[in-house]
Amino acid sequence: MEQRFTGQGSLDDFFGALDLVCRGDPLPEDFVRCRRISAGELFGETPPPLPERLEFPFTDRAIEKEFFSVSAPACDSFVLAWMSELPLTREIIGFGRRVIHAARSARGGSASVEARRNAETVFADRGDLVVRAVREAAYKAWRETDRLRGLLRFSFAGGVYTARCAPDHFVLPALAYHFTARFGAENWAIIDEKRGLVLERAGATEARIIPAAEYAAPAPAAREDWEELWKNYHRAVSNETRKNPGLQRQFMPKRYWKYLPEMET
Repeated sequence: MEQRFTGQGSLDDFFGALDLVCRGDPLPEDFVRCRRISAGELFGETPPPLPERLEFPFTDRAIEKEFFSVSAPACDSFVLAWMSELPLTREIIGFGRRVIHAARSARGGSASVEARRNAETVFADRGDLVVRAVREAAYKAWRETDRLRGLLRFSFAGGVYTARCAPDHFVLPALAYHFTARFGAENWAIIDEKRGLVLERAGATEARIIPAAEYAAPAPAAREDWEELWKNYHRAVSNETRKNPGLQRQFMPKRYWKYLPEMET
């Protein structure tokens, strides 16, 4: 069946493009990326440092299953690099092609132990400019995900815990598992103001990403007592003699400060 492209460049399209390239077909000239992802493409927990594996529910396309089976870390980097939104479309596709080609060239095909070893060799070659560019982009997306797991601040209104952010990279999918586990059956939402997208979960349903225009945001509540308590706690535990603004900016870059109540003057 001919691979069809929507022109939106979704993650599905990216894997479709990888399938084309691995078959030797040309990449469509109008192949571009968008900044959206379907609800079923939500990631699992990502332990530091750069994750060895992300729980990623694939569709039934063979190229996705093959990629993940020969090297989960390489597949993770492929997806995270896409999430970075950096202008690396052809590099990401080229990276995927190299991994798949190395696996298929093994004796016994891509299902063999040698195939996985070959794929991991490609993934580990940081001397290759394409591999290095993709892995560095993937790390940037992972790093921002890791920061936001600790830096998102939620307010409560209308029965929903809501946080706002404007991340450099498209990291909403990678936050789904963490906050689902954290909030349990509570309703919560993370609003990406930069992209106009919302990651939301209502009760026991699966977290999903929707356009902000389709999200019925609860009316903002007045400044709550807990927020003032948090700010008082932050002031109380702060040790002025150990203040290190440079280190603080390293872990809490200024672009996040507008969303952190404790950073208000």
